[in-house]
Amino acid sequence: MMATVCTVAIVFYSCKTKLSQAEALDLSSTPVQVVDSMYMVESENGQVSMRVITGRMEKYQNDTLDYELFPEGIKVYAYKEDGFLESTIFANSARHDKSKGRPEAEEIWMATDNVVVSNMENGQTMETDTLYWDREKGEIYTDSYIRLYSPDGFAQGFGMRSDERGRNAVIERPFNNYVIVVKDTTEVLIDSANFIGPLLKK
Repeated sequence: MMATVCTVAIVFYSCKTKLSQAEALDLSSTPVQVVDSMYMVESENGQVSMRVITGRMEKYQNDTLDYELFPEGIKVYAYKEDGFLESTIFANSARHDKSKGRPEAEEIWMATDNVVVSNMENGQTMETDTLYWDREKGEIYTDSYIRLYSPDGFAQGFGMRSDERGRNAVIERPFNNYVIVVKDTTEVLIDSANFIGPLLKK
């Protein structure tokens, strides 16, 4: 009879310990999905419109929000309808939020830490530490310090708004020091991202 009582006591203690560990687990901070070396392709009408490359993606869920973290950085390549690369976004880390419980779910991307946006069409490059992409509105923006390089010169300031391809970037609060570059009429511009090169003679 004594042996039976001891056995029951041991089992009860063991179950209590496991329940305590389960209760201490915070499910909201535990990823429901982890993907290493992720490569994502998005297409429209059978044509590649975007490529996303990242070393790691962690997906989280709670009652009001689904979000994904990209702690190892992200590279986004956006293509025109003719298949040529138009713009790129590189960042050391990123986050993707998608709200729940609303008729129209809000979807926001945030790139942080050494963000570089380049547009091959107009030759512009932007550098900042935080950049937001509102996919529903089709725009990118920041309220942080930003540097803008273009064939016409260099500008810097705080805050920027542009379409999502970086075609028409405007600095909202520019510093009073815009540099104008005098163009050489013999200058030849080459699209290095899409340039294939001449055919070599055999």
